[in-house]
Amino acid sequence: MKSVAVFAVLLSATAAHAQQSPPFVVQETGKGFYRLDDAVKSVNGGDATIVIAPGTYHDCAKVDTGRVAFRARTSGTAIFDGGICDGKATLVLSGTDAMVDGLVFQNLRVPDGNGAGIRLQHGNLTVMNATFRNSEEGILTGEDPNGEIRVDRSTFSGLGSCAVASGCAHSLYVGHYGKLFVTRSRFEKGRGGHYLKTRSAVVSITDNSFDDAQGHGTNYTMDLCAGATGLIARNVMSGGPDRENHSAFIVIGAEQRDNPSAGLTITGNTATLTPGADYSTAFVADFTHEPMKISGNTLGKGIRPFESR
Repeated sequence: MKSVAVFAVLLSATAAHAQQSPPFVVQETGKGFYRLDDAVKSVNGGDATIVIAPGTYHDCAKVDTGRVAFRARTSGTAIFDGGICDGKATLVLSGTDAMVDGLVFQNLRVPDGNGAGIRLQHGNLTVMNATFRNSEEGILTGEDPNGEIRVDRSTFSGLGSCAVASGCAHSLYVGHYGKLFVTRSRFEKGRGGHYLKTRSAVVSITDNSFDDAQGHGTNYTMDLCAGATGLIARNVMSGGPDRENHSAFIVIGAEQRDNPSAGLTITGNTATLTPGADYSTAFVADFTHEPMKISGNTLGKGIRPFESR
C-alpha cells in the first residue's frame, strides 16, 4: 500500500509539473514562455517556430519583423479565445513571412467591427489546418502587391458582420495582394458580408466548400471586387435562404477595375440553392466586360450561368 501511495504522489507531482510547463516554446532554442508575446519578443526579429501546447489562451502577439511560424503541438488543440492586440486581431503580422499551422481562433470582436484571428499588414502568409470561428473576421489583410497568401485545409465558420457603420466584415478579406491561393478549405454559417473578398491581382481558389445553408444576412460567395486573373475551380457552393444580397455567387470588379481580368478561368464548380432559398441568381456577375473562360460548371435550378453588369 505504501508503494502505491508513493506512486500516486509522484504521478500527481508529474502532472502538476506538466501543467506548469511554459506552453509557448521556441523550437530553435528550446526556451519556453508563459506568454505568447514574450516568445515572439525573444526571437528579436529573427527566424523562429513557436510551438504551442494544447490549451485555451487569451493571449495575442505582434510580429514586426522577421519570419515567425506559429504551430500547434497537436493540430486543433491550441485555442486562442478573445485575445486582441492593437484593437485588431490575435496575431498582428508585419514581418517578412509568417506561418500559422493547426491553431484555433474564436470569439474575436473589436469596436470597429473587424476583430480577426489574423491581421496581416505586410509580408507573406501561409495558413494551414487552422479554424476561425464565431468572430467578426477570420483573416483580414492590408496591402502588399508583391506578397503571397496561401490558405489550405482550414475552416471559416460563423464569421462576418454588417453591424457597424464602418462597413461589413467578411470571413476572409484580402486587400491588394499579389497572389492569393485558397485550397481545400471550408466556409460556412456566415453572419454577414462575403465568404471570400479579395483585391488580389491573381487568385487560385480551388477544391473548397462554401456552405451557406445556415448563413444569416450573407452576401456573395466570392467577391473579386477589383478584378483578378487566375483560376476558380472545383469548388462546391450553396446559397442559403437568408442571403441579404443573393444576386450572384461570384462577382468580378464590382468596386474597382484595378487588376486585369481577361483570361480569368472559372471551371468545374458546382453551385446550388438550398431548400427554402426561393430566389433566382447568377453564378457569375461581371462588371469588367473583359473576356473570361467560364465553362464546365454544374448549376442547380434558379441559377443563371453569367451576367454582365
